[in-house]
Amino acid sequence: MGQRKAVVAIVGRPNVGKSTLFNRFLGERRAVVDDLPGVTRDRNYAEVAWNRRVFTLIDTGGYIPHPDEPLAEDVTRQVEIALSEADLILVVVDAKTGPADYDGEMARLIRTCGTPYLLVVNKVDSERDEPDVAPFYRLGLSDPIGVSALNGRLSGDLLDEVVARLPEGEEEVEAEAGIPRIAVVGRPNVGKSTFVNRLLGKDRVVVSPIPGTTRDAIDLPMRRNRRDYLLIDTAGLRRRARVREQVEYYSTVRTSASLGRCDVAIVLIDAEEGCTLQDVRILGQAVALGKGAVLVVNKWDLIEKDDKTAAICTRDLIRRFPSLHDYPMVFISALTGQRTWRAVDMALEVYDRRRYRIGTGELNRFLEELNAESPPPSRKGRTSRIYYCVQPGTEPPTVLFFTSRPRDVPEHYRRFLERRLRERFDFQGTPVRVVFRQK
Repeated sequence: MGQRKAVVAIVGRPNVGKSTLFNRFLGERRAVVDDLPGVTRDRNYAEVAWNRRVFTLIDTGGYIPHPDEPLAEDVTRQVEIALSEADLILVVVDAKTGPADYDGEMARLIRTCGTPYLLVVNKVDSERDEPDVAPFYRLGLSDPIGVSALNGRLSGDLLDEVVARLPEGEEEVEAEAGIPRIAVVGRPNVGKSTFVNRLLGKDRVVVSPIPGTTRDAIDLPMRRNRRDYLLIDTAGLRRRARVREQVEYYSTVRTSASLGRCDVAIVLIDAEEGCTLQDVRILGQAVALGKGAVLVVNKWDLIEKDDKTAAICTRDLIRRFPSLHDYPMVFISALTGQRTWRAVDMALEVYDRRRYRIGTGELNRFLEELNAESPPPSRKGRTSRIYYCVQPGTEPPTVLFFTSRPRDVPEHYRRFLERRLRERFDFQGTPVRVVFRQK
């Protein structure tokens, strides 16, 4: 994988445009942006490439020096952790408001942490706004750099300056192709961030009993048994009718996008509340996108149980929602760490199954047995015969069956073929696509 990338952290008080600058550097809307202060609550990580240098960029929540609310205190602590990880700090301030008290508090913190920094005056949207930069000299953080994250004015010059300040020889080559991407998804407040923090061994993601604390999808490079993978912590998915805030709507959109770019979804459900229809819809959304899935029952430590409880719970879940039969279940406690790594190991196994390719000879021997035991049913007095099959693709596994009358093959036989393929070739946890073509 190469050496460690240099880390650049974007910090500042709430609503100065940190996430807009983060998105500008990435060239995409990765972080949620809204006029409401405090939208970014976690550290959001991404890779930025500029002038043949690659570095890790961190977007942080708004820094409040003396927070009164517990959630604001958590966000402020996240900012301080980001400062300790960074090789370079971008201190973002707002040209429209001028220097504020919180800016002064941030400046004192930056001067004492000993990390190299740049003072970035955001919202300098045109030359007419340039005089608004001068008042920030009073912060004592060297020469301020005026930019507009919104329209991109001088953002390239700022990136040039960032790259010039990075430690030499620290960047690494781009991540290898084929690294598993595992998204942690579920309804709000089922313990997704607690689960991620347990895997990390530190509080990288804000954890709060308030539903909806995580609003951005956060990419976290991880390693397990000498194997690299990317863990994606996402905002909670809930029914569209429950999405009231504009920010929560965009978080739901981002979570759906995270499902689109992952390989396997770890779908967390709450053991105390039980599996809900929304949990099944979330798993169904992943499956519809062709992703692997693992159902992870969290808060198992809160359940009174014996050695048969997990088996009984599994049986009852499948009885209520038969579609869950095809996806593995793991019973965990993110709070205590019980079986949390088992969930990751299972997701990696599903990732491998999703990429598995069956040999054509083996696949057609399977078809011969199937034709002898359970050929396609006749329709309107006409029989359909399946002649041969191939696997044209993986991710998810797709099997193409050539038949004399593809339109006459009923839906229940397609599901039968999918089930038999899953049983024969151990495709548990991954969708299997079955397609019929005219011979």
